Amino acid sequence: MKFLPFLLRVVPRTLQFKQPAGTSRGVYRERKVWYIVITSADPQVRFTGLGECSPLHDLSCDYDSQYEQRLLQICAEVQEKQELDSEKWRSYPSVLFGLQTAFRSAAGSLQGDYLRLYPSAFTRGERGITINGLVWMGNFDEMCSRMEEKLEKGFRCVKLKIGALDFESEMQLIQSLRQRFSAESVELRVDANGAFTPAEALGKLERLACYDIHSIEQPIRQGQWEEMARLCRQTPLPIALDEELIGVNDADEKAKLLDTIQPQYIILKPSLHGAFTGAAEWMNLARERGIGYWVTSALESNVGLNAIAQWCAAIDPTATMPQGLGTGQLFVKNYPTPLEIEGETLWYGDAKDRAFKNEIADFTQRWLNDEPTMPVHTSGSTGEPKLMHAEKVKMWNSACATIQALGLQNGNTALLCMPLRFIAAQMMLVRAFAAQLQIIAVPPTSRPYRRLHEAPDFAALTPMQVYESLQHPHDCSLLRRTLCLIIGGGALNPELEARLRTFPGEVWSTYGMTETLSHIALRRVNGAEPQDAYHPLPGVTVSLSAEGTLVIDAPEVCDERLETNDLAEIQPDGSFKLLGRRDNVICSGGIKLRIEQIEAQLAGIGVPYQITASPDERLGETVTLLYVASTDRSEELEAYCRLQLDAYEVPRRYLRVDALPLTETGKPARAAARQLAVETN
Repeated sequence: MKFLPFLLRVVPRTLQFKQPAGTSRGVYRERKVWYIVITSADPQVRFTGLGECSPLHDLSCDYDSQYEQRLLQICAEVQEKQELDSEKWRSYPSVLFGLQTAFRSAAGSLQGDYLRLYPSAFTRGERGITINGLVWMGNFDEMCSRMEEKLEKGFRCVKLKIGALDFESEMQLIQSLRQRFSAESVELRVDANGAFTPAEALGKLERLACYDIHSIEQPIRQGQWEEMARLCRQTPLPIALDEELIGVNDADEKAKLLDTIQPQYIILKPSLHGAFTGAAEWMNLARERGIGYWVTSALESNVGLNAIAQWCAAIDPTATMPQGLGTGQLFVKNYPTPLEIEGETLWYGDAKDRAFKNEIADFTQRWLNDEPTMPVHTSGSTGEPKLMHAEKVKMWNSACATIQALGLQNGNTALLCMPLRFIAAQMMLVRAFAAQLQIIAVPPTSRPYRRLHEAPDFAALTPMQVYESLQHPHDCSLLRRTLCLIIGGGALNPELEARLRTFPGEVWSTYGMTETLSHIALRRVNGAEPQDAYHPLPGVTVSLSAEGTLVIDAPEVCDERLETNDLAEIQPDGSFKLLGRRDNVICSGGIKLRIEQIEAQLAGIGVPYQITASPDERLGETVTLLYVASTDRSEELEAYCRLQLDAYEVPRRYLRVDALPLTETGKPARAAARQLAVETN
């Protein structure tokens, strides 16, 4: 496996189990893993890959006291040769698993997500993987309690570890379960981990078979091929080989083992059974012989589990048999990945992730159909939000103009983190279609960078999202490393803009609206020569109305001349500066709030009042209440507002003034009110 120039390093970690994990071989309380990190050796190319080497000290064929030293040597050789030769390292399955995972992860990184190794319906959030619940060994009461817990969570297939208690107690547990739950309602699997002797095994299997057991894993210790073959011929219930496969790394030897033993099933554990290439080899040999199989993790952290789950979903996308992939929640301080268990299903991403991905899929399907328009909601800047239909050809024109202006390239990653009912989010997808960008989808949130591990090349954020990201070191670091950032949906606060001036990448403030299909002008915020005026995109001209408001002519994206409510000043070069708004709208955190609507809901407040806006570093603008009273009544007024208004409409500031700003005709002087709020900020 060749790749772009890379560097490798090894990071050891010790994982603590949340509760002791008992098997017939003993009890696990902690385990050592080694993470392999691959990074670019070329400063002009950015990628990161993460793999996991997690041998079981009492089971893995490649583990001994020199494991870490050997791992470092192998990684050094791979780095020196700049190539992963999977065939050469097939005798070191846990090491090979870590390396293959790291390289797969690096390839995913180049596509925008280093945690997405095997793209499929699973990683798109369209399909989950049915898994079995795992009940670790313990005393009788502990195992009963754990069993009840799995059933309450919705598992219909449960695997019991047996062999640590006396067999009669284990039979008592299984009997009680079958008395309560039929084979139709709960599938029971048992895993002996080689606990039975050859002499007693058949008798115990016959007793287990009375309770409709789906299968038993590794009833006797591995390495006893003839005894296991005899048992597989005579068994009253299906036998699945697990430990038996460990250490059998040669393809011919694998075929010989299966031909000799002829099991009903084999268990595929990539970190124990030859990494992904070796496990695939086992799988193909089993298919040729009519032997069933399923995939199981082997106490890896979430890094390894994530890789195994994705491989499992990719190799057999229609599989319905429950897989053994429920071990990711066993450890304290596990590595964060998108894996989530809901009932008996393992998902890539939580419910919000999947819902957002479904929205993206729906949008894509609509975009590809024969309809000439797309539905989109206005933001409400000129009134109540309303549904409109945007022409696809004009959306495409807008996307191409942005791509050209910003120099976006085929393969760039692009962060999508806004609601898809609005034009800003829709246009990110259209730009992705037009320039073949790789979309990184994060459900709408004030901190979209919180769940990212690497910076996108291109992102579109609101001022509030930028502000929140700057407050957290992780988010801020990724935000600073974003190559091209556009900010829209509200005005940039001067303090916020000042913090962005030192960013190494390009930062742009945008101007536009739904009617113009996102922005029609850009203003560079940082760099050697920051701009104080917006420059229209090619094909866009601006002018002023008689009232001094901006008028937009953009025939490629909007059929009609559009008169805005933004007061502006046109510069000699055709750029423009914004001076304020003529209308009565507050843009707070990307949400447009109608002043008259808020005031109408506060009619019974009991004091003369006006609603206006104050500049806010986080939200752009914040709702402010001006009132006339002889004493400070801010707490009383806030309590009243919270009863009458939605949470995002409640004023953040309460300013007591001598008189409310009014026009000569006695109407609220909105501009004067805003200025008053600014002066007392």
